[in-house]
Amino acid sequence: MSSHDTDANAMESLYPFLYADSFDLDSVLEQVRASTEAKAAEIGELRRAIGQRDGKRLGECAREAARRFRAGGRLFAFGNGGSATDAQQLATLFLHDSGLPAFGLANETAVVTALCNDIGTDVVFARQIAAAGTPDDIAVGLSTSGNSENMLRAFDAARQRGMLTVGLAGYDGGRMAEADSIDYLFVASSPSVHRVQEAQTTIYQVLWELTTQEVTHVPRHTR
Repeated sequence: MSSHDTDANAMESLYPFLYADSFDLDSVLEQVRASTEAKAAEIGELRRAIGQRDGKRLGECAREAARRFRAGGRLFAFGNGGSATDAQQLATLFLHDSGLPAFGLANETAVVTALCNDIGTDVVFARQIAAAGTPDDIAVGLSTSGNSENMLRAFDAARQRGMLTVGLAGYDGGRMAEADSIDYLFVASSPSVHRVQEAQTTIYQVLWELTTQEVTHVPRHTR
């Protein structure tokens, strides 16, 4: 069997109704509806579980992050692959929507490629944090597996500089759950990478909202 035939068979197994001479449209639509409802229920339950388990800690983390921002600190967000995109979105929320200094460490193409080429991928975030991090800053790392070596090294570098460290992981937290260098770890406990990333989006959105509220809140002085 040629590679073309193999690819065609694979596509047919994924989308059988596209290759059939005739198919039951109502049945296909029902399958799509049922699948969508099941996924929505799954992510809804995961978000509720995280809220019940970590709601208080999210508030504590936001207060500590706000304290850092008020002291002139900055937020450094980082991740690999799709998590790099989420890290960029997190930095954008703080920078453009709240006017707080935030950076996505995967965005600096020249720096990232130079480090990967000259030293290695394991230090791509740690070296940036080592060069720019201060005790008033915040490091937020996102990973679905929680096992990436460059994430763990980045948290170690941030801890050495006295930064607030925040981790978002999936599954059972992986090696990030065992790391002493992460002050606040929020785990989206799901075997599905899709549900993990959806839940992580909710976590960092809530963290952004709570932190912004804390930064802009001016306590009233009582007489």
